[in-house]
Amino acid sequence: MKTVITEISKYLIIFTMIIFTFQCFTIFRKHDQEDKNQVLRRQIILMLFMNFIAYAVLYLQTEDIKMLVMYVSVLAFILLVQLLYRVIYKKGNLLIVNNMCMLLSIGFLILSRLKFDKAIKQFQIVVLSMALSFIVPVIVRKVKLLKDLTWLYGIVGIGLLGVVLVLATISGGAKLSIEIGGVTFQFSELVKITFVFFVAGMLREDQSFNRVVLTTVVAALHVVILVLSRDLGSALVFFVAYIVMLYVATKKPLYALAGLAAGCLAAVAAYFMFNHVRQRVIAWKDPIAVYDQIGGGYQLAQGLFGISAGGWFGMGLGQGMPTIIPVVDKDFIFAAICEELGAIFAICMLLVCMSCYLMIVNVSMKMSKPFYKLIAMGLGAEYAFQVFLTVGGSSKFIPLTGITLPLVSYGGSSVICSIMMFAIIQGLYILREDEGEELERQRRERQKEKRRKKKNGSGGYGTGSHPQREKTLEEKIEEQTEKSLNW
Repeated sequence: MKTVITEISKYLIIFTMIIFTFQCFTIFRKHDQEDKNQVLRRQIILMLFMNFIAYAVLYLQTEDIKMLVMYVSVLAFILLVQLLYRVIYKKGNLLIVNNMCMLLSIGFLILSRLKFDKAIKQFQIVVLSMALSFIVPVIVRKVKLLKDLTWLYGIVGIGLLGVVLVLATISGGAKLSIEIGGVTFQFSELVKITFVFFVAGMLREDQSFNRVVLTTVVAALHVVILVLSRDLGSALVFFVAYIVMLYVATKKPLYALAGLAAGCLAAVAAYFMFNHVRQRVIAWKDPIAVYDQIGGGYQLAQGLFGISAGGWFGMGLGQGMPTIIPVVDKDFIFAAICEELGAIFAICMLLVCMSCYLMIVNVSMKMSKPFYKLIAMGLGAEYAFQVFLTVGGSSKFIPLTGITLPLVSYGGSSVICSIMMFAIIQGLYILREDEGEELERQRRERQKEKRRKKKNGSGGYGTGSHPQREKTLEEKIEEQTEKSLNW
């Protein structure tokens, strides 16, 4: 009976995920706010239904009451987050909230299946992070000083990375984190945010050659420290974010091409400088050939076996063997999802990630101030490229980089940073809505003033005696401004 329920449940989970993903994109075609709200409410119901089915299956298989407790906790978390956003931030982007909750719930689910203790720990970190994140949009909206702290961001970022370089112990061939009071901190995750704020502050008004060179030097210092720490995955994320922000700020393809050329040369140099990079490239080329070697292709091969075993529809929760993949809860969680929930579910999850990225780009394109525009674009680039590195490494598309899947993989520093990134984007979205309301208010005032002038006459002319009089310069400027706002 359990086998039958598990088999049926995987199709229900996949079907639910397909509908949720489809609505992530169909909502853009809705123009009426009530229609959008209906789509968002359906997404919440689908999310809760998927979690109910999944945790019910895990409970039937394990007969552990902890699974039911975890389900109730996730249910309460989703509903509370939805309620608080609707009460505190009525102008917030609820599609981003839904997507974030879905990705977090997928992470809770797969971690509950793999290592329940880590699922509990991840849930506690997420709850604390989410509570703190509700302060972030207020800071983004109200604290105008943020754009003036440019060098503070740069100094803090370089300082934190330097601390890791000096004090961290080597893990997996790289210096990634330090332990303080029994708690492990990976400072490179926090620096992802300060780095974006630094670059945005430097390029927000001045894009001269000298300013670009100065910004590049400081950005390169961030990357060099990460390379010396052998955290090449994070170095790649920083590098790509900088190239994207530089191009958006300057609109000069030459800068982007020069940066990409420098990145290619740096990748070749890293191959010859670092032994663990060479091992990863060798394993990427043929993981079976180095299957039994230390640091060889065992992890990648097991990940590929899991992905292929799952097929399109997966083996069902609890029916696979993802736990034999080393570090499956971090670097290879995508392989675990493919093995038990199937490639269709995994593709839908990636489309949800893409929906998040498109919303971030949309926010960036509509921001009027360059500082906020660059922040949104930089954070979006970091998020999208991190997803690419994780999925690409797990599927043998690119060599492994040791990067986690945002909001899904286990890791306190990673999930805290991702939640804060989404909170910053929410702050920018609300700020954009505030600007839109202000522009609309100004437009209505101009229309009222225009109607008043037409009624009373303007510039000493009577409305009846000069019906075809030539418009004044001020009226022409006002009319052109109104047309632009209406557009």
